[in-house]
Amino acid sequence: MKFLDLCKVYIRSGGGGGGCVSFRREKYIEYGGPDGGDGGTGGSVWAEAVDGLNTLIDFRYQQHFFAKNGQPGMGKQRTGKDGDDIILRVPVGTEILDEDQETVICDLTELGQRVQLARGGNGGWGNLHFKSSTNQAPRRSNPGQEGVERTLWLRLKLIADVGLLGLPNAGKSTFLAATSNARPKIADYPFTTLHPNLGVVGVDNTEFVVADIPGLIEGASEGRGLGDLFLGHVERCAVLLHLIDGTSETVAEDCRTIIGELEAYGGELAEKPRVTVLNKVDALDEEERAERLKELEKASGGDVMMMSGVAGEGVTEVLRTLRQNIDDDRLRYRTSEEEETWQP
Repeated sequence: MKFLDLCKVYIRSGGGGGGCVSFRREKYIEYGGPDGGDGGTGGSVWAEAVDGLNTLIDFRYQQHFFAKNGQPGMGKQRTGKDGDDIILRVPVGTEILDEDQETVICDLTELGQRVQLARGGNGGWGNLHFKSSTNQAPRRSNPGQEGVERTLWLRLKLIADVGLLGLPNAGKSTFLAATSNARPKIADYPFTTLHPNLGVVGVDNTEFVVADIPGLIEGASEGRGLGDLFLGHVERCAVLLHLIDGTSETVAEDCRTIIGELEAYGGELAEKPRVTVLNKVDALDEEERAERLKELEKASGGDVMMMSGVAGEGVTEVLRTLRQNIDDDRLRYRTSEEEETWQP
């Protein structure tokens, strides 16, 4: 299944049905009076966050969503049928933006959350509604209210607890594959990850979700490489895991490059808690480890951990550090039955 996180849709709610002008006509009833019914209400357009989706690919093949119009009123005081609503089923974490792609209309962050995007038009009044003591035979009715037509953008931001950051080939996909059942593409060339991947990681009988996004390079905020389009998928994360390739000769510069791109992206992303890790230390001797660890601590301005995703060295310690930065209400705890097959 292809990954799609931004799409454009066209919606239109249904118009209300017109009111009816009618008079009661029955044998032996000389003055039956008005009996025209009201028109039905037009259908509305809703968006609902549903389970089992992690892409907007369905909206690649259908972009137009039009709700049904309400039926006109009829004689014998019959009201027209209401138009059927239409529901856009989207993944949890979908933002709905106005046509300018800046104004956020709603943010569907919880399963089952619904929001009305376009309200159906009201049905018009029939002539029965206008009957009064001074106007006992009205010959007027109201037309139905027109529907609302809008152009909207859907933008998916994956719901994850930890976001992986780093230059291409920093070992992000290897870490995700080593700690979860996710199977992202892994190769010895840059930009093997072309779309975000999610994995459920466990440590100390708790689980949390990790998101791996394509690697950033210097100038990503200006559109270089794959740009910073995928950084939105880590905006909701509680903590960021910044992986740095330990085999690189410029670990300090690599660290500053990612931090600079986070600051250029704006928002609160650069202020989020960040765990910096020197990765691929299995390829370094003790002297090289100490030297590059010192450079990295100076560049990042904080503590730096060491890890090897391939060899498994230091992975558990990194997971425990990440877990400490995640609120308990975001964690999933293992049940007693699940603990029997638990493998940290």
